[in-house]
Amino acid sequence: MLAQRVERFWWRDLPPPRWMQPLAGLYQWVNRRNLMRRARQAVEPPLPVIFVGNITVGGSGKTPFVLALAAALKLRGAKPVIACRGDGGRLRQPRRVTPDAAPDLVGDEALMMAQVASVPVIAGRDRVAAAALAATLGDVMILDDGLQYLKLARTAGRSCDVVLLPGAGVGNGALLPIGPLREPLSALARADIIVISGDGDPSVLLDTVRDTPRFHWRAAFGGLDDVMATNAPLTPCAIHLVTAIARPHRVVAMLEAEGFVIACHTRFSDHYRYRARDVARLCRRPEPVVTTMKDAVKLKPLWPDGRPLWVCRQRLQIEEALLERIWQAIGGKPRTR
Repeated sequence: MLAQRVERFWWRDLPPPRWMQPLAGLYQWVNRRNLMRRARQAVEPPLPVIFVGNITVGGSGKTPFVLALAAALKLRGAKPVIACRGDGGRLRQPRRVTPDAAPDLVGDEALMMAQVASVPVIAGRDRVAAAALAATLGDVMILDDGLQYLKLARTAGRSCDVVLLPGAGVGNGALLPIGPLREPLSALARADIIVISGDGDPSVLLDTVRDTPRFHWRAAFGGLDDVMATNAPLTPCAIHLVTAIARPHRVVAMLEAEGFVIACHTRFSDHYRYRARDVARLCRRPEPVVTTMKDAVKLKPLWPDGRPLWVCRQRLQIEEALLERIWQAIGGKPRTR
Protein backbone atom coordinates (compact mmCIF):
# COMPACT_ATOMS: atom_id res chain seq x y z
CA MET A 1 0.00 0.00 0.00
CA LEU A 2 1.11 3.55 -0.77
CA ALA A 3 0.61 4.71 2.83
CA GLN A 4 2.90 1.98 4.14
CA ARG A 5 5.62 2.80 1.59
CA VAL A 6 5.46 6.48 2.54
CA GLU A 7 5.63 5.58 6.22
CA ARG A 8 8.72 3.42 5.69
CA PHE A 9 10.35 6.29 3.79
CA TRP A 10 9.57 8.73 6.63
CA TRP A 11 10.83 6.53 9.44
CA ARG A 12 14.10 5.31 7.94
CA ASP A 13 17.38 6.77 9.21
CA LEU A 14 18.50 8.08 5.81
CA PRO A 15 17.72 11.75 5.03
CA PRO A 16 15.48 12.37 2.02
CA PRO A 17 17.08 13.38 -1.31
CA ARG A 18 17.92 17.05 -1.73
CA TRP A 19 15.53 17.49 -4.62
CA MET A 20 12.64 16.86 -2.20
CA GLN A 21 13.64 19.63 0.22
CA PRO A 22 11.58 22.38 -1.49
CA LEU A 23 8.43 20.40 -0.67
CA ALA A 24 9.27 20.54 3.03
CA GLY A 25 10.14 24.22 2.73
CA LEU A 26 6.77 25.00 1.17
CA TYR A 27 4.96 23.04 3.89
CA GLN A 28 6.88 24.90 6.61
CA TRP A 29 6.04 28.29 5.10
CA VAL A 30 2.32 27.51 4.85
CA ASN A 31 2.20 25.86 8.26
CA ARG A 32 3.98 28.76 9.98
CA ARG A 33 1.53 31.25 8.48
CA ASN A 34 -1.43 29.17 9.66
CA LEU A 35 -0.02 28.82 13.18
CA MET A 36 0.62 32.58 13.44
CA ARG A 37 -2.90 33.35 12.23
CA ARG A 38 -4.41 31.00 14.80
CA ALA A 39 -2.26 32.49 17.57
CA ARG A 40 -3.55 35.99 16.73
CA GLN A 41 -7.11 34.69 17.08
CA ALA A 42 -6.48 32.97 20.41
CA VAL A 43 -9.18 33.14 23.07
CA GLU A 44 -8.96 32.44 26.78
CA PRO A 45 -10.45 29.02 27.62
CA PRO A 46 -13.04 28.95 30.42
CA LEU A 47 -11.17 26.25 32.35
CA PRO A 48 -7.57 25.04 32.77
CA VAL A 49 -6.28 23.11 29.75
CA ILE A 50 -3.60 20.44 29.41
CA PHE A 51 -2.45 20.41 25.78
CA VAL A 52 -1.12 16.96 24.87
CA GLY A 53 0.55 16.88 21.47
CA ASN A 54 3.50 15.83 19.37
CA ILE A 55 5.64 17.09 16.54
CA THR A 56 5.52 13.85 14.57
CA VAL A 57 2.70 12.27 12.60
CA GLY A 58 1.37 9.44 14.76
CA GLY A 59 3.28 6.79 16.64
CA SER A 60 4.01 8.72 19.84
CA GLY A 61 1.52 6.97 22.13
CA LYS A 62 -0.52 10.13 22.59
CA THR A 63 -3.96 8.52 22.93
CA PRO A 64 -3.04 6.02 25.67
CA PHE A 65 -1.16 8.80 27.47
CA VAL A 66 -4.30 10.97 27.43
CA LEU A 67 -6.31 8.09 28.90
CA ALA A 68 -3.72 7.49 31.60
CA LEU A 69 -3.57 11.19 32.47
CA ALA A 70 -7.35 11.47 32.72
CA ALA A 71 -7.52 8.50 35.07
CA ALA A 72 -4.70 9.87 37.25
CA LEU A 73 -6.27 13.33 37.49
CA LYS A 74 -9.60 11.82 38.47
CA LEU A 75 -7.90 9.93 41.30
CA ARG A 76 -6.62 13.30 42.53
CA GLY A 77 -10.17 14.59 42.83
CA ALA A 78 -10.24 16.59 39.59
CA LYS A 79 -13.04 16.34 37.04
CA PRO A 80 -11.14 15.98 33.75
CA VAL A 81 -12.78 16.14 30.33
CA ILE A 82 -11.04 14.79 27.21
CA ALA A 83 -11.48 16.76 23.98
CA CYS A 84 -10.26 15.61 20.57
CA ARG A 85 -10.75 16.38 16.89
CA GLY A 86 -12.62 13.19 16.20
CA ASP A 87 -10.29 12.09 13.40
CA GLY A 88 -11.98 9.63 11.10
CA GLY A 89 -15.38 11.15 11.88
CA ARG A 90 -17.55 13.88 10.37
CA LEU A 91 -18.15 16.15 13.35
CA ARG A 92 -17.22 19.81 13.22
CA GLN A 93 -19.27 21.20 16.08
CA PRO A 94 -18.37 19.42 19.32
CA ARG A 95 -20.57 16.91 21.06
CA ARG A 96 -20.17 14.54 23.95
CA VAL A 97 -19.36 11.05 22.74
CA THR A 98 -21.43 8.18 24.07
CA PRO A 99 -20.09 4.60 24.13
CA ASP A 100 -22.65 3.55 21.49
CA ALA A 101 -21.91 6.37 19.02
CA ALA A 102 -21.17 5.66 15.37
CA PRO A 103 -17.41 5.66 14.68
CA ASP A 104 -17.86 7.21 11.24
CA LEU A 105 -19.55 10.18 12.96
CA VAL A 106 -17.41 10.80 16.05
CA GLY A 107 -14.16 9.09 14.94
CA ASP A 108 -12.58 5.82 16.04
CA GLU A 109 -10.23 7.28 18.66
CA ALA A 110 -12.97 9.37 20.26
CA LEU A 111 -15.31 6.38 20.46
CA MET A 112 -12.60 4.14 21.89
CA MET A 113 -11.79 6.73 24.57
CA ALA A 114 -15.48 7.12 25.44
CA GLN A 115 -15.72 3.36 25.92
CA VAL A 116 -12.53 3.09 27.98
CA ALA A 117 -12.31 6.32 29.98
CA SER A 118 -14.43 7.00 33.04
CA VAL A 119 -14.53 10.72 32.19
CA PRO A 120 -16.51 12.71 29.60
CA VAL A 121 -15.13 12.70 26.04
CA ILE A 122 -15.88 15.44 23.51
CA ALA A 123 -15.24 15.18 19.76
CA GLY A 124 -15.31 17.97 17.19
CA ARG A 125 -12.95 20.09 15.14
CA ASP A 126 -13.86 23.38 16.85
CA ARG A 127 -11.88 23.03 20.04
CA VAL A 128 -12.78 26.55 21.24
CA ALA A 129 -16.43 25.46 21.33
CA ALA A 130 -15.29 22.16 22.84
CA ALA A 131 -13.70 24.07 25.74
CA ALA A 132 -17.00 25.83 26.40
CA LEU A 133 -18.78 22.47 26.48
CA ALA A 134 -16.05 20.96 28.66
CA ALA A 135 -16.56 23.72 31.25
CA THR A 136 -20.11 22.43 31.77
CA LEU A 137 -18.86 18.88 32.33
CA GLY A 138 -15.71 19.22 34.40
CA ASP A 139 -12.99 21.46 35.80
CA VAL A 140 -9.96 20.70 33.56
CA MET A 141 -9.77 19.83 29.87
CA ILE A 142 -7.21 17.49 28.34
CA LEU A 143 -6.87 18.52 24.69
CA ASP A 144 -5.72 15.59 22.61
CA ASP A 145 -3.43 16.62 19.74
CA GLY A 146 -3.23 20.12 21.14
CA LEU A 147 0.30 21.38 20.47
CA GLN A 148 -0.55 22.98 17.12
CA TYR A 149 -3.96 24.24 18.27
CA LEU A 150 -3.14 27.86 19.09
CA LYS A 151 -6.70 29.25 19.02
CA LEU A 152 -6.84 28.45 22.73
CA ALA A 153 -4.55 30.79 24.66
CA ARG A 154 -1.89 29.50 27.00
CA THR A 155 -2.00 31.16 30.43
CA ALA A 156 0.49 30.69 33.23
CA GLY A 157 -1.04 28.72 36.06
CA ARG A 158 -3.95 27.51 33.91
CA SER A 159 -2.31 25.62 31.05
CA CYS A 160 0.38 23.05 30.37
CA ASP A 161 1.84 21.88 27.06
CA VAL A 162 2.93 18.25 27.24
CA VAL A 163 4.76 17.09 24.11
CA LEU A 164 5.31 13.40 23.45
CA LEU A 165 8.43 12.45 21.52
CA PRO A 166 8.91 8.86 20.28
CA GLY A 167 11.80 7.15 22.00
CA ALA A 168 12.79 5.74 18.62
CA GLY A 169 13.42 9.26 17.33
CA VAL A 170 11.94 11.21 14.43
CA GLY A 171 12.81 9.03 11.46
CA ASN A 172 14.49 10.86 8.61
CA GLY A 173 14.13 14.15 10.51
CA ALA A 174 12.34 15.95 7.67
CA LEU A 175 9.12 17.92 7.64
CA LEU A 176 5.95 16.83 5.91
CA PRO A 177 5.38 15.71 3.23
CA ILE A 178 8.85 14.14 2.91
CA GLY A 179 9.23 13.23 6.58
CA PRO A 180 7.17 12.63 9.73
CA LEU A 181 7.69 16.05 11.37
CA ARG A 182 4.68 18.34 11.66
CA GLU A 183 6.96 21.13 12.90
CA PRO A 184 10.74 21.60 13.19
CA LEU A 185 12.39 20.31 16.34
CA SER A 186 12.65 23.93 17.48
CA ALA A 187 8.89 23.72 18.20
CA LEU A 188 9.79 21.69 21.29
CA ALA A 189 10.64 25.03 22.88
CA ARG A 190 6.88 25.57 23.31
CA ALA A 191 6.68 22.52 25.57
CA ASP A 192 6.35 22.86 29.33
CA ILE A 193 7.09 19.14 29.69
CA ILE A 194 8.59 16.64 27.23
CA VAL A 195 7.57 13.00 27.57
CA ILE A 196 9.72 10.43 25.77
CA SER A 197 7.36 7.59 24.98
CA GLY A 198 8.22 3.96 24.38
CA ASP A 199 11.69 2.49 24.34
CA GLY A 200 14.78 4.43 23.34
CA ASP A 201 16.27 7.78 24.30
CA PRO A 202 16.45 10.48 21.60
CA SER A 203 18.46 12.84 23.83
CA VAL A 204 20.51 14.02 20.87
CA LEU A 205 17.34 15.73 19.59
CA LEU A 206 16.82 17.70 22.78
CA ASP A 207 19.90 19.89 22.89
CA THR A 208 17.84 23.02 22.18
CA VAL A 209 15.51 22.38 25.13
CA ARG A 210 17.93 21.20 27.78
CA ASP A 211 16.13 22.97 30.62
CA THR A 212 12.65 21.62 29.82
CA PRO A 213 11.58 18.90 32.29
CA ARG A 214 11.48 15.51 30.61
CA PHE A 215 10.11 12.15 31.60
CA HIS A 216 9.96 8.64 30.15
CA TRP A 217 6.65 6.86 29.72
CA ARG A 218 5.42 3.69 28.11
CA ALA A 219 2.16 1.72 28.05
CA ALA A 220 2.58 -1.86 29.27
CA PHE A 221 0.74 -4.95 28.05
CA GLY A 222 -2.60 -5.33 29.81
CA GLY A 223 -3.80 -8.64 28.40
CA LEU A 224 -6.13 -9.75 25.61
CA ASP A 225 -9.92 -9.55 25.84
CA ASP A 226 -12.45 -11.14 23.53
CA VAL A 227 -14.92 -8.33 22.79
CA MET A 228 -17.34 -10.87 21.27
CA ALA A 229 -17.53 -12.69 24.64
CA THR A 230 -17.31 -16.17 23.12
CA ASN A 231 -15.50 -17.59 26.17
CA ALA A 232 -12.83 -19.02 23.87
CA PRO A 233 -9.43 -19.55 25.54
CA LEU A 234 -6.30 -17.93 24.13
CA THR A 235 -2.77 -18.70 25.24
CA PRO A 236 0.39 -17.48 23.46
CA CYS A 237 0.16 -18.91 19.95
CA ALA A 238 0.30 -17.93 16.29
CA ILE A 239 -2.09 -15.04 15.70
CA HIS A 240 -3.40 -12.82 12.89
CA LEU A 241 -2.76 -9.18 13.84
CA VAL A 242 -5.05 -6.58 12.27
CA THR A 243 -4.26 -2.85 12.61
CA ALA A 244 -5.36 0.45 11.13
CA ILE A 245 -3.17 2.74 13.22
CA ALA A 246 -0.06 4.78 12.63
CA ARG A 247 3.15 2.82 13.17
CA PRO A 248 1.82 -0.40 14.73
CA HIS A 249 5.32 -1.61 15.56
CA ARG A 250 4.67 -1.08 19.28
CA VAL A 251 1.73 -3.46 19.25
CA VAL A 252 3.86 -6.00 17.39
CA ALA A 253 6.69 -5.70 19.92
CA MET A 254 4.28 -5.89 22.86
CA LEU A 255 2.65 -9.09 21.64
CA GLU A 256 5.93 -10.76 20.66
CA ALA A 257 7.34 -9.97 24.11
CA GLU A 258 4.39 -11.88 25.58
CA GLY A 259 5.20 -14.96 23.50
CA PHE A 260 2.74 -14.55 20.62
CA VAL A 261 3.88 -15.37 17.09
CA ILE A 262 2.45 -13.04 14.45
CA ALA A 263 1.73 -15.42 11.58
CA CYS A 264 0.08 -12.67 9.57
CA HIS A 265 -0.15 -8.91 9.99
CA THR A 266 -2.86 -7.19 7.94
CA ARG A 267 -2.27 -3.44 7.93
CA PHE A 268 -4.69 -0.77 6.84
CA SER A 269 -4.14 2.99 6.73
CA ASP A 270 -4.72 5.00 9.91
CA HIS A 271 -8.44 5.57 10.65
CA TYR A 272 -9.44 3.13 7.89
CA ARG A 273 -13.17 2.40 7.76
CA TYR A 274 -13.62 -1.36 7.72
CA ARG A 275 -16.20 -2.87 5.41
CA ALA A 276 -18.01 -6.21 5.46
CA ARG A 277 -15.79 -7.53 2.67
CA ASP A 278 -12.69 -6.69 4.75
CA VAL A 279 -14.04 -8.72 7.65
CA ALA A 280 -14.88 -11.63 5.36
CA ARG A 281 -11.30 -11.62 4.07
CA LEU A 282 -9.83 -11.40 7.57
CA CYS A 283 -11.89 -14.38 8.72
CA ARG A 284 -10.58 -16.65 5.99
CA ARG A 285 -7.34 -17.26 7.86
CA PRO A 286 -7.39 -19.89 10.62
CA GLU A 287 -5.41 -17.96 13.25
CA PRO A 288 -7.14 -16.01 16.04
CA VAL A 289 -7.52 -12.35 15.12
CA VAL A 290 -5.96 -9.83 17.49
CA THR A 291 -6.44 -6.09 17.05
CA THR A 292 -6.18 -2.77 18.91
CA MET A 293 -8.81 -1.02 20.98
CA LYS A 294 -9.15 1.68 18.33
CA ASP A 295 -9.75 -0.91 15.61
CA ALA A 296 -12.15 -2.98 17.69
CA VAL A 297 -14.79 -0.23 17.88
CA LYS A 298 -15.06 -0.40 14.07
CA LEU A 299 -14.65 -4.14 13.63
CA LYS A 300 -17.04 -5.35 16.31
CA PRO A 301 -20.30 -4.22 14.57
CA LEU A 302 -19.22 -6.18 11.46
CA TRP A 303 -17.74 -9.20 13.19
CA PRO A 304 -19.55 -12.57 12.91
CA ASP A 305 -21.21 -13.86 16.06
CA GLY A 306 -19.47 -16.82 17.66
CA ARG A 307 -16.01 -15.91 16.35
CA PRO A 308 -13.59 -14.37 18.89
CA LEU A 309 -12.15 -10.92 18.29
CA TRP A 310 -9.23 -10.38 20.62
CA VAL A 311 -8.27 -6.86 21.69
CA CYS A 312 -4.84 -5.94 23.01
CA ARG A 313 -5.34 -3.93 26.18
CA GLN A 314 -2.75 -1.59 27.67
CA ARG A 315 -1.96 -0.96 31.31
CA LEU A 316 -1.92 2.80 31.68
CA GLN A 317 -0.03 4.45 34.53
CA ILE A 318 1.76 7.77 34.99
CA GLU A 319 4.57 8.28 37.44
CA GLU A 320 3.81 10.56 40.36
CA ALA A 321 6.56 13.11 39.58
CA LEU A 322 5.20 13.70 36.05
CA LEU A 323 1.64 14.00 37.29
CA GLU A 324 2.72 16.48 39.97
CA ARG A 325 4.45 18.68 37.38
CA ILE A 326 1.32 18.81 35.25
CA TRP A 327 -0.90 19.34 38.29
CA GLN A 328 1.08 22.35 39.50
CA ALA A 329 1.31 23.84 35.99
CA ILE A 330 -2.50 24.12 35.81
CA GLY A 331 -2.78 25.68 39.26
CA GLY A 332 -3.25 22.57 41.38
CA LYS A 333 -1.94 22.74 44.89
CA PRO A 334 1.20 20.67 45.63
CA ARG A 335 0.51 17.43 47.45
CA THR A 336 1.61 17.25 51.05
CA ARG A 337 3.32 14.08 52.18
